[in-house]
Formats: sequence, structure tokens, C-alpha cells
Amino acid sequence: MEVRQMRYFMEVAKREHVTEAANVLHVAQSSVSRQLAQLESELGVDLFIRNGRRVKLTPIGKILLQRVEQMLHMMNEAEREVKEYLDPEKGVVRIAFPISLAAHVLPKAIYAFRKKYPEAKFQMRQALYGDLIDGVVNGEFNLAMIAPLPEEDKHIQQKLLFTERIVALLPIHHPLANRSSIQLSEIKDESFVTLPEGTIFRKIVLSACREIGFTPHIAFEGDDIDALKGLVSAGLGIALMPEVTLVETIPQSTVKIPLADPAVTRSIGVICPTQRKLLPTEQLFYRFLTEFYTPDYKL
Repeated sequence: MEVRQMRYFMEVAKREHVTEAANVLHVAQSSVSRQLAQLESELGVDLFIRNGRRVKLTPIGKILLQRVEQMLHMMNEAEREVKEYLDPEKGVVRIAFPISLAAHVLPKAIYAFRKKYPEAKFQMRQALYGDLIDGVVNGEFNLAMIAPLPEEDKHIQQKLLFTERIVALLPIHHPLANRSSIQLSEIKDESFVTLPEGTIFRKIVLSACREIGFTPHIAFEGDDIDALKGLVSAGLGIALMPEVTLVETIPQSTVKIPLADPAVTRSIGVICPTQRKLLPTEQLFYRFLTEFYTPDYKL
């Protein structure tokens, strides 16, 4: 099996069309068809179900596609690693992150890093909490900023960067809006707006409430943090929010108030794989993060 055959096979499998794959690869359609036929002959199996130029993977073709993607990924990583060893300050950092860290935490770190290493490049991907963990484990990316840090896992190395406060976001005309801080118990009878069921931050909110003996009444759900801000701004309820999401601006007609007794917090950290080495530029950025953000860092 040659590298060219693997690339042709993967492109055809992705597009399910031989001619379209050939156009993307900038080769003749006949060349792609010939390479696929040779590959099937060498392996002794049919990889595609053909219908003219349209094709679909057979069951064994789907298995081969997974392996080919892994092999090509490893080859690309090896090539990139060699280049970065020659000059890690000009390499690429592939990093994933949740939406709550997109507006302030990660951009601030990248800006500071590129002031020091201006030729470093970044490939960034936004992902949900579970996908951040899975992506690091299965090799989609080597670094992910995450909040909160996950449970211990032998496949993941994790480092706490700092701990942030969870604050209450109230409509500006709420009776408690003029307070410098509030206790969580003081809002137990309020209508809450939260993220959908199954999201990690909703679990943090519910756990904090249950620890002091109540289950909040959830009046509305929003798909993301910005949706929650809008619901609170419209006077439809209150929300507990990661403070980092309110650093730049507080929504119109709302007020941010710290929680006290008990304080509610969320860990923010970085994770990387235990079974793969970070590439040189990624190692450089990982060390930078651990120095830039310290456990007592303040937003």
C-alpha cells in the first residue's frame, strides 16, 4: 500500500465520487480509478460499491478508512515534528477550547505568546466538553484548554491554570441588584435560566445548589452562554455564570454580583495526552501557559 494510494482512497471515500476526488487531487480521473483498482487487487477485497462515478464504502472499506486516516495523521505529525525541531518558535500549535474561554482567556494567552514568538502559528478548534477530552485522547489535537478540569484519567495529563468565580447575573431591577455580594440561599426561590441538560456547566450549577439543600426551579434553557445573558437581560430569570464570560462586557439591563457563603468556583486548566509527546511548538506554548496563568491569577 503506497502513500499515494492511501491519499486517493481517503479522498474518494470522503467525497463518494471519483471525478470530484480527482479534481481536488489535481490528477486525471483515470489515474484515481487505476490506483483504487490496484489497491483492491493488492488487498484482495472490494473497498467500494460502485454506481457509475458514485461510490460508497463497503464495510471493510470503512474499517480501512479509519486505519488510513490514522496512518496519514501520524505521517503528517512526523513531518511537522521534524520541521519544528529545526525551529520550534516558528511552528504550529493545534489547540481546542470550549466556547466559555473563547472571548478572553485563550486569546489573551495567545496574544502574549505571539508577542514573544511572533512567527508561531495557531490552529484553533472550538468543541464541547466531552469532545475536548476525546479529541486529546484519540489524537485529533494535542492540547485543549478546558473548564472544569476532568476527573483523573490515565490517558490525560492535566494542569490547573487558575480557579475562577461563578457569579450571579441578575436583571438590573431585581431586589438584590444593589448588593455587593449575595448568598446562594438567598436566590433559592428564584426562576433560573441554565444551559441544556447534559452540559457540564449546568451540572456545576445544580451541584452547588444541591449542596446547600435546594434544587433550583429552571424556567428557561439557553443553548449557550450568550443566550443565557439575553434571557436574564429580558427579565426572564437569573443565571449563575462563569465570571470569565463577563470580563469584557456585562449585558444591558443586568448586573453581576459575586456569590458568598458558599463561594462557587470552576477550575480552568489545560490537558494533553500521556501517551504522545507534544510537538516542540506545543511544548513551548504549554510551558508558557503554566507560567502565564498561575493558580492565584485574577481575571
